[in-house]
Amino acid sequence: MTTSTVKLTDHASFIDAAITSRMSARAFTPQEVPHDTIKHLLQVASKAPSGTNTQPWKVYVLQGASRNGLVAEVCAAHDALRADPTLAAQYREEYDYYPEKWVSPYIDRRRENGWSLYGLLGIGKGDKDKMHLQHQRNYRFFDAPVGLMFTIDRVMGRGSLLDYGMFLQSLMVAARAQGLHTCPQAAWNMYSNIVMKHISAGAEEMLVCGMALGYADPANPVNSFQTPRVAVDEFTRWLD
Repeated sequence: MTTSTVKLTDHASFIDAAITSRMSARAFTPQEVPHDTIKHLLQVASKAPSGTNTQPWKVYVLQGASRNGLVAEVCAAHDALRADPTLAAQYREEYDYYPEKWVSPYIDRRRENGWSLYGLLGIGKGDKDKMHLQHQRNYRFFDAPVGLMFTIDRVMGRGSLLDYGMFLQSLMVAARAQGLHTCPQAAWNMYSNIVMKHISAGAEEMLVCGMALGYADPANPVNSFQTPRVAVDEFTRWLD
């Protein structure tokens, strides 16, 4: 049976569940993810649409020593930057993931998200040490055994980032279908110079983001964190 002849209504509830159960897991078990499973997820995600079928994604899979080496190097840089903020000039994002100036309602949602997570973890507004350690969990892939880095050729236009978003979502939903969880991470972008050198990416490539992949730890309270969603009628206009 070809993809075009699959009766998707027979799988609608499963597809919906894969999408709605996706979350940004922030604690993983050490259980390894088989190579064939990772390859399958990437094959499924590669069916994501892209403008004129350009398929602009490039993926680097880090496991074992390659993963651990990057974690050690970036965590050291993160600690050094906290001790000496003047080092910030050495690290910069290749593109603006967030706006230069925050406005409502986006800043309100951002604050709600941040303080709700910190509240769950018992981190107060003035606890800089705990904030630093929690932020550094990003650079440990939240203990996931698989780290993914995504790059794109600089020659590609802004629309290719839209294509990339569809690829990433496809990958994350496919992971849920296999009982896995993910956490997409823009936090790595600040240390792109370290990341790109570590993965031996070409000078023509730009880091898009990273991602943790593995089996979520159900015993860790952080994975009970659920982000709210705006009601459909708040972001939709029905035009007759």
